Amino acid sequence: MGKKGIETLVGLFVLLGTLGLLFIAMKAANLGNFGNNNSYTLLARFDNIGGLKVRAPVRSAGVSVGRVTSISLDPKTYQGVVTLEVQEGYQFPKDTSAKILTAGLLGDQYIGLEAGGDEKNLVAGDAIKQTQSAVVLENLISQFLFSKAADAGTDAGGKK
Repeated sequence: MGKKGIETLVGLFVLLGTLGLLFIAMKAANLGNFGNNNSYTLLARFDNIGGLKVRAPVRSAGVSVGRVTSISLDPKTYQGVVTLEVQEGYQFPKDTSAKILTAGLLGDQYIGLEAGGDEKNLVAGDAIKQTQSAVVLENLISQFLFSKAADAGTDAGGKK
């Protein structure tokens, strides 16, 4: 094998490596959907969406079943309106609930769907009625600190 042949193989190897890294980067950023694109749209309203972002995954029982396509504010109710795109192969009952969950202690947020027991399924354009807003870590910490400060105030006053 001559010098040109080796250079061609090295170039091919570098090209394949670059394509592999691009593929992994797109999957990690949740940008590449190389599977079936048939999906349907659902809406969910939340009082607080926390740090939820567009393209965040939608999961049920830990399995990715879709993604968040848009987030907006309803000017009348002042709730966050989240548009979900769910893959057509996954059908959920009408009484399904949606929660904003966090992957790990400080990880990214995603939508978790819990299937209900209704016999009728959600169809394109339906709104999920039962929702639970994001748990904001700063709010939990401040509530804990205020409760401890209140406890310390009653202890200092001689009451227990």
